Amino acid sequence: MHVKVVELVGESPHNWKDAVEQAVAEASREIRNISGVEVYNLTANVEDGKLTEFKANVKIAYADHSADL
Repeated sequence: MHVKVVELVGESPHNWKDAVEQAVAEASREIRNISGVEVYNLTANVEDGKLTEFKANVKIAYADHSADL
């Protein structure tokens, strides 16, 4: 089995957890066999002293069975 990794940025107006879940949901639309996620950077936009847009850089790992053929 081969494992591949893609990097994405998830965004949410609510919190970082939602941003990570958004990235995983987006990836799962086209990628099957997702086995894990690594969160490696959390950032946010600030307006008037308040956090307004949460962003999470993630690496998503998935099994690539086509490479086994």
